[in-house]
Amino acid sequence: MEDIDAIALLQDPVRRRLYEFVAGRGREVGRNEAAEAAGVARTLAAFHLDKLVDAGLLEAGSRRLTGRSGPGAGRPAKVYRRSAGERAVSVPARDYRTAAGLLAEAAEAAGLDAEVRDAARRRGRALRGPGGPCGDLGELAEVLSARGYDPVPDEGGEVLRMRNCPFDVVAEAFPPLVCGMNLALLEGLVEGSSQVSVRMDPRPGWCCTVAEISKNNER
Repeated sequence: MEDIDAIALLQDPVRRRLYEFVAGRGREVGRNEAAEAAGVARTLAAFHLDKLVDAGLLEAGSRRLTGRSGPGAGRPAKVYRRSAGERAVSVPARDYRTAAGLLAEAAEAAGLDAEVRDAARRRGRALRGPGGPCGDLGELAEVLSARGYDPVPDEGGEVLRMRNCPFDVVAEAFPPLVCGMNLALLEGLVEGSSQVSVRMDPRPGWCCTVAEISKNNER
């Protein structure tokens, strides 16, 4: 399905509520839970969820929601999670992915990793508000949300992880270059803060960077 057709499916208010709920959970969601969150019947929720799967906006699987296994555990239920695929619409069409890939290829071939990180760090500083560095995880989360990172708190609110990498397509082809750039961008956002630090922590399905409360700030 074309990206514009897939995104057009979200014009339906029920479908949009279901998508936003599932995408925002960061885990697999069953039909009953999604239906309750959207305020619709389970059968209607199932219909719309499967449409979102067909469009590539969600992915479906199955597991036992009871957490038990063996006899009496019940049949596996259908569950949904946000698709790892990327959808974008530009009218008329623009091919920024190819341009980004070519620039990354040229930068890597020329050994410009340090220059790319310096540029990213400067951009991070420029994205900060007039008050200076992002002083806590909440302030940083607001900036990262606006840039498409989809940040979520973890480990008792002391760590901020990102469910989405805005540079995922290029990062897959040039991981050292792009992940280094990504980290430098976040470093620019928090540079000068005594409360927040950032580091690499690559995990499957997540952005390669995390932010956390600075160790030297712990009591």
